[in-house]
Amino acid sequence: DLDKSVKHLAWLSLDSEDGQEYWLSMELAGRFASANHYIIHNRVAAAVGLKEAAVVENHHNFAWHEKLPDGRNVIVHRKGATPAGVGVLGVIPGSMGYVVRGRGASESLESASHGAGRLMSRTAALNSISRSTRDDYLKERGVTLLGGGIDESPQAYKPIDKVIAAQHDLVDVIGKFTPRIVRMADEPGDI
Repeated sequence: DLDKSVKHLAWLSLDSEDGQEYWLSMELAGRFASANHYIIHNRVAAAVGLKEAAVVENHHNFAWHEKLPDGRNVIVHRKGATPAGVGVLGVIPGSMGYVVRGRGASESLESASHGAGRLMSRTAALNSISRSTRDDYLKERGVTLLGGGIDESPQAYKPIDKVIAAQHDLVDVIGKFTPRIVRMADEPGDI
């Protein structure tokens, strides 16, 4: 049973037909996203003549059936988070990216952030970051951006190194990488 302070948020029972339909649809969407990532990564690797050494899924903003250490079966929704159970590999992206191994911290429901997190809202970013400021920032770091709106500028996010440091009890860093090409959705009107 849910605590009374959050019970008002649970309006769709998973025991109902609508609840089951929602859960199955969410699962299907997750499998679709994962399959798309697999295809994209294989095509990019083939185009540059490389073969992957390992595959690390960064499944996030999703819900899972899980069993807590106290034995309760629960649903964990990781909005802005990714699984970080004992030994679970993950990617935490930002201006730099990190490959991490989960430590299984029960206090965080075996979760870690799935990115740096926003420093400013999308509106604030649109109102304070110019296209030339964003592009100069990326050029200085040797990053080619394909697509992407100003609201997704690196300056709109928290410094990833500080975010990673704050999670030392949740994950172990096993690798760090620097993006060189970033592909994002085009801005509306650029299609």
